[in-house]
Amino acid sequence: MRIFQMLSSLTYGDAIGNVVLALKEAIQKLGYETEVYAEAIDTRLPAGSAKKIQYLPELHKDDVVINHLSNGTSWNRRFGDFSCRKIIYYHNVTPPRFFEDFSVELQMNCHRGLKDVEYLADKVDYCLAVSEFNKQDLRRMGYRQKIDVLPILIPYGDYDKTPSQKILDKYGDGRTNILFTGRISPNKKQEDVIKAFFYYKNYMNQDARLFFVGKYAGMEAYYEQLKRYAEVLDLKDVYFTGHIKFDEILAYYRTADVFVCMSEHEGFCVPLVEAMYFGVPIVAYDSSAIADTLGNGGILTEDKDPKLVAEIINRLVQDETLRKEIISRQKEQLKRFEYDKVTSLFSGYLEKFLEEHNEG
Repeated sequence: MRIFQMLSSLTYGDAIGNVVLALKEAIQKLGYETEVYAEAIDTRLPAGSAKKIQYLPELHKDDVVINHLSNGTSWNRRFGDFSCRKIIYYHNVTPPRFFEDFSVELQMNCHRGLKDVEYLADKVDYCLAVSEFNKQDLRRMGYRQKIDVLPILIPYGDYDKTPSQKILDKYGDGRTNILFTGRISPNKKQEDVIKAFFYYKNYMNQDARLFFVGKYAGMEAYYEQLKRYAEVLDLKDVYFTGHIKFDEILAYYRTADVFVCMSEHEGFCVPLVEAMYFGVPIVAYDSSAIADTLGNGGILTEDKDPKLVAEIINRLVQDETLRKEIISRQKEQLKRFEYDKVTSLFSGYLEKFLEEHNEG
């Protein structure tokens, strides 16, 4: 028996890529022969991390393939025809509507991804989902088999690496830093963060800065729209970093005073966990999987009124008692995502699945 993982793209530093490699190690520790197969493999990854998916060997009835599902690909349909035991690990597919004004290619890819998810509903034996939101997403698309929630595996040790001293020196100057990390993308609604920052900076704290840390490649049209929006508002101190080095990302977290997330669609939202780890209090719009990931940490708001969000930001900056309380709750929520805890959960799920679907 062999246990394989497959995905469209194994990317260095990507959340899904990190999960795949961590699960590969967990499967090896359980004593099973394993490998990762991907359509595209980042050359920055260590040699031997994965193989091209066209080299996937002939599968036997007792083999297991875990398909990390997050977008549309022809291999999803082929996966449905595999003659082995099949598991989906669902990372979510962003609704196509978010991209209709910015990228036909991404819109079509997400549309195809959702069609692939629906197609596989009666063709797999078991499912894992990164959040309760994702689990219910699968249920809505017709999945009736067992589904367990397995959070994203996040190696906290990576966050203890040395941050960029250059960024620390430049922005750790006592001014108030508002932060959002994550790729520039319409579903993340960066314009709503800008709206809240407009009120906060103009009416509460003129010494504030806003940082968007994340790549915008492929979303240049949306990125340009965001920049123009800030210009129309005559809003200073809004910074877009683009793709930057990991040590610089660490430095932005270390200099941040408040993390603001107004995203309208997330399957998990790893940056929330990162902000919690760095002790940055969070205010987030209650959508999709945000509440699942944030738990009792941070402040959830059901209202995107920018004046309200600005008031919450101001409270988190000014009220030291509230700030400490929020950070304390976030630290408690972090325990749910501890690396050993999640890998142990995965191992338990996998062993139980193998017992219940014994092909030997």
